[in-house]
Amino acid sequence: MGCRDRAAKNDLLRIVAVEGVCVPDQRGTLPGRGAYLHPTRVCLDLAVRRRALSRAFRGPGVLDTTALRRFVEQGEQAPP
Repeated sequence: MGCRDRAAKNDLLRIVAVEGVCVPDQRGTLPGRGAYLHPTRVCLDLAVRRRALSRAFRGPGVLDTTALRRFVEQGEQAPP
C-alpha cells in the first residue's frame, strides 16, 4: 500500500481500523476491512504521507497510526 510493491500475502502485515485507530493484525483474524503493507517504517511512512490508509478503510479524516508505528519499529529492531 505504501510503497506499492507487490509481495506474497504472508510477507505483508494486515492492518484493521478499529474506532479510528490502525491496529496490526498478525493472525489475520480481526473483523472488518483489512489493508496490507510491508512491515517496514519506510512503507508505513509512505502510506501515511499519501493518505492511503484513510482511502483503504474508506474513513473520513486521518487515522491514528501510533500503535501501528510502535509495532513496526519493534519488528525492525528484533533480530531475525
